[in-house]
Amino acid sequence: MKINIPKLFLCIVICFLFAFAGSIFTPEPGSDWYYHILKKPSWNPPDWLFPPAWSLLFLLMGTALYLVSEKPGNKMTAYVVFGIQLVLNLSWSATFFGLHSPAAALVVIVLLWLAILLCILTFRKIVPAAGYLLVPYILWVSFASYLNFTIWRLN
Repeated sequence: MKINIPKLFLCIVICFLFAFAGSIFTPEPGSDWYYHILKKPSWNPPDWLFPPAWSLLFLLMGTALYLVSEKPGNKMTAYVVFGIQLVLNLSWSATFFGLHSPAAALVVIVLLWLAILLCILTFRKIVPAAGYLLVPYILWVSFASYLNFTIWRLN
């Protein structure tokens, strides 16, 4: 299989643009709401873990998108579902960190989880490997959903 490097790069860049947009809402170290006011569980992951974890997940998302884009046929449904999960991913950051609303973010993350599941199922029908590349993403968002729920309950 010949790899179309520019297309692969574009698919990854699209995902990282959403990652960057979401990072705009991420609190600065020492910010009052996240670091001093918000109650978090003792098992909340350390801050240093999030950038490499999300970078890997966005890289996998971009690669999955590329694999689907290389398959002939109508893939509009796959692209729409993929786009929806990217928008929901960004919306979670804006809702949780930007609006300081763990309750509203909980609703968004449940919708995100459902969109990721639908994306996995849709991608898997086109290119099985593309669906499997999204499994770490849904696992991470499953954990993040429970963390979001716990933060909501604590606050």
